[in-house]
Amino acid sequence: MILDLNQFVSKERPYWDELTAVLKKQEEQPDWKMSLPEARRFHYLYQRASSDLVKLKTFAGEVEVAQFLENLVARSYSRLHEKRGSTIPFRPVHWFLRVFPSTFRRHWIAFMISLFSFLIGGLFGAGVMKFAPQHKTSFIGSFSHLSGKPSDRVAKEEKKQFDGFERRNTFSAQLMANNIRVTILAMVVGVFFGIFTVFLLFYNGIILGVVVFDYIADGQGVFLTGWLLPHGSVEIPAIILGGQAGLIIAHAMFGWGTNLRLAQRFRRIRSDLLTIVGGAALMLVWAGLVESFLSQYHGPTVYPIKIAFGVLQLIALICFLLFAGRTRQPDSIHAG
Repeated sequence: MILDLNQFVSKERPYWDELTAVLKKQEEQPDWKMSLPEARRFHYLYQRASSDLVKLKTFAGEVEVAQFLENLVARSYSRLHEKRGSTIPFRPVHWFLRVFPSTFRRHWIAFMISLFSFLIGGLFGAGVMKFAPQHKTSFIGSFSHLSGKPSDRVAKEEKKQFDGFERRNTFSAQLMANNIRVTILAMVVGVFFGIFTVFLLFYNGIILGVVVFDYIADGQGVFLTGWLLPHGSVEIPAIILGGQAGLIIAHAMFGWGTNLRLAQRFRRIRSDLLTIVGGAALMLVWAGLVESFLSQYHGPTVYPIKIAFGVLQLIALICFLLFAGRTRQPDSIHAG
């Protein structure tokens, strides 16, 4: 189909101007709510502009008009999507059981990069302990209870008496606050194009690698598994989810595959970030409770129970993230 460019632009320009005017009004009056006829008209103008943009692609040399229309369509898309999301009431159970896992799967590449950054750090930490164990304190110096010989700590921990959960609520709160802080930090530093997010994951992986190798090499693998698995099977994935959110931000910073401006790109990922970090925070609350009230109690009689609990919990988490919320229609709620 051959179009006369001047005639095409002349015919469609009034619709573009009308759409621009609506967007300007929305930006100047954030509290303005459209009536149903106005919303339908806005949707029609958006669809017409999108169709015009496709037709305009036939004019290879008309870069300026195409860029104007691309920007107009992108702004309309963001505003339309935002208005849809704001009218849907928040349903916590639906959000956690369906929206959260669906959002996680939509950004699975970012999660895998986050996971491998952590695992590579773990391998590096194990390598340090294998070939240069004298540098152990350089990585875990701030964790004084891990600096000594593992077997000495195990012997000390197994002699402790059950304290009836004395002061466990305070300890649990401290663990939750610390881990949530690390998770949010992994997300926030994503604005530096993901460099510090990857570094933070790598460093935390190093610490875990050092500890795991140290305890296994000293013959304390059962104690280590019973100690870390009950809470670590949720805590570590939650921190990696924080890294996933940081890498989503990094992708938005680069802007690959889109002509949207930075602010528009951030509006598109805003709800996904809140969903992932919110889900990770809930996971860390649970992990803090488990660490305080289960992981910290040691003894040969409880190790099988703790290990079985951790394994089942990890399997349940994997199944939840991979399969929960799968429907033919997308469940996620975007805010723009």
